[in-house]
Amino acid sequence: MISAAEQFRLISHGVADLLPEDEFKKKLEKSVATNTPLIVKLGLDPTAPDIHLGHTVVLRKLKLFQDFGHKVIILIGDFTARIGDPTGKSVTRPPLTEEQVITNAKTYQEQIFKVLDPEKTEVRFNSEWLSKLDFADVLKLASKYTVARMLERDDFHKRYTEGRPISIHEFMYPLMQGYDSIALKADVEFGGTDQTFNLLMGRHLQGEEGMSEQTIITMPILEGLDGVQKMSKSLGNYIGISEAPSEMYGKAMSIPDELMMRYFMLVTDMSIEEQEQLSKDLESGAAHPRDVKMKLAHTIVRLYHGEEAANFGQNEFVRVFQKHAMPTDIPEYKVALTEEPVFVPQLLSDAGLTASNGEARRSIKAGAFKIDGEKCYEEHILLKDGMVLQVGKRKFIKIVSC
Repeated sequence: MISAAEQFRLISHGVADLLPEDEFKKKLEKSVATNTPLIVKLGLDPTAPDIHLGHTVVLRKLKLFQDFGHKVIILIGDFTARIGDPTGKSVTRPPLTEEQVITNAKTYQEQIFKVLDPEKTEVRFNSEWLSKLDFADVLKLASKYTVARMLERDDFHKRYTEGRPISIHEFMYPLMQGYDSIALKADVEFGGTDQTFNLLMGRHLQGEEGMSEQTIITMPILEGLDGVQKMSKSLGNYIGISEAPSEMYGKAMSIPDELMMRYFMLVTDMSIEEQEQLSKDLESGAAHPRDVKMKLAHTIVRLYHGEEAANFGQNEFVRVFQKHAMPTDIPEYKVALTEEPVFVPQLLSDAGLTASNGEARRSIKAGAFKIDGEKCYEEHILLKDGMVLQVGKRKFIKIVSC
């Protein structure tokens, strides 16, 4: 087993918080001395089925634990999802249906193994134990924490002081998440920086039960492609790990220069030493930002699609964006061709090139709509077989007669 000191050096690189740090070091030292793996927990609330790079910040660190021989447990919060995590929410969040939970959980499992080793990952569902608690058990759990302490949590405190409603069941969410750590006997729990309160709840409840208390590792929130907001599908500033190689590569090339090294640190497998050297080369001018960004884009695609796909994505980017050629894999869109012009905004919206007719109109007006590589500002056009329609830099369709 790798030494405790080396494990700590690699695991602590890039984390937001490690609480308490000394206890974590002792856990690693004991693990190495006794050849006993640590139980490392990550809870996932299956509310959004598509995983993007922002989610992989934590998963990549978990993979490191697996490489060191520790036991990683992915806990699907199928029971807690019926409440909905109130973290960061200004209003009570509606619970998911059982069907939604099952569908999302299945999709999560398929995607997490693009990062984690399935042979070294245990997947559990917290309905295993939470659904078996009776009302007396729930009251006993609720007695372990006070309302005053619960209101110290930022989102609860803000809603309380502003006179906005907080349902009693929302207080149960962090208690249930903490109970999960008791059930799994977790040594370490992972989460985002917005989850610190809930993660510390597990530590508190384990202490109340006389158990060894888990240590907490929180990972930074990854900024999206806009360089400002948290990566989010709803904001459109994300890179999905299941996206096509060309799309993934093209999106990665839009990452702001000042975030390139942060992305290398948080979402790739580049070693600390390589990161440090690359950062120095950027600062000294020995490395050109464009070349570094292409390396980043290639690395991201390689991690999820392999070397060949990464090479393809890079070649496509060079062809389309540097040499202004057409992509080689344009999706076909079948249309019944007539002698009558079609309303372009509706066509672009129906084909998925824009989210709405309004967005399509704005794209046309801004010169972002092209036909066979030429800008078009018309809202009515006559379609022809084989015509290539484009919106922005990466969205294409080829018109095919049906």
